[in-house]
Amino acid sequence: MGFIPAMRCHSPRQRKACQETARTNFRESPRHAIGEYPFFAALFVFTKVASRLARMPTTRRTFLKQLGATTLIASTPLAGQSPAPLAATPSPAMPSAPPSDLVPVSLTVNGTAHTAQVEPRVVLLDFLRETLDLTGTKKGCDHGQCGACTVLVNGRRIKSCLTLTAMHDGDDITTIEGLEKDGQLHPMQAAFLDHDGYQCGYCTAGQIISAVALTKEPIGASDAAVREAMS
Repeated sequence: MGFIPAMRCHSPRQRKACQETARTNFRESPRHAIGEYPFFAALFVFTKVASRLARMPTTRRTFLKQLGATTLIASTPLAGQSPAPLAATPSPAMPSAPPSDLVPVSLTVNGTAHTAQVEPRVVLLDFLRETLDLTGTKKGCDHGQCGACTVLVNGRRIKSCLTLTAMHDGDDITTIEGLEKDGQLHPMQAAFLDHDGYQCGYCTAGQIISAVALTKEPIGASDAAVREAMS
C-alpha cells in the first residue's frame, strides 16, 4: 500500500498510475486507521461530515441531524471489530451491622406493640417507613426543616428524621395512620379536607399531626400565634 515516488510520475502513464495509487491509498488508509485507531476513525468521520455541511445550506435541524448521524457512526464498531469492554464499576454497598451490634427496642405504634432489633444509626423515620411499612409519614428534607416527618411520641410532636429509633424504647408513637378510629377521620383530618388545607399533599400528614399536638399546647389564640407554632 505504498505511494509511488513523485520522481516516477513524469510520463502520462506514470501519472495515471500515481493517481490510481493515491486514490487507492485514500480509500484504504482510513479503513486501516479506523480498524486500529478509534481516534482516527472519529476524526475521519467528522471531517467527511464537516466537508458535506460546508457544501449545503445548513439549518439548525439539518445540523442536529448530521451531528446525530456522526455520533452514531463514530460510536458503532466496524464489522469484525469487537467493542472494547466497559470496566465494571462496583456500586458501594452500605455495610450492615453485625448481629452483635443490633439494639433491641420495644415500642407501641398506633396502639400496636412492636419488638425489633435495629441498628444504632437507624432513625425513627426509616424504622416507621421501611420496617413497619407506615409510609404516611414522609421523608422530605431529612434535616428537620419541612415537618413532613412529624409524628407524636407520648403525645408530643417531634421530627422523626432527627431522632434515633433506639432512643424510643418503651415509647408510645402515633403516626398519621393512627389518627383514624373505626373508619372515622380524626376531626383535624376532616377539617383539613373541609377547608382545603392539604396544599400539594406531600407534607399534609406532618401538618395534621402537628396541628393535633398544637391543640394541647399552651399557645396564644391569635392567628399569628398559631402560624408561629405551626412553622
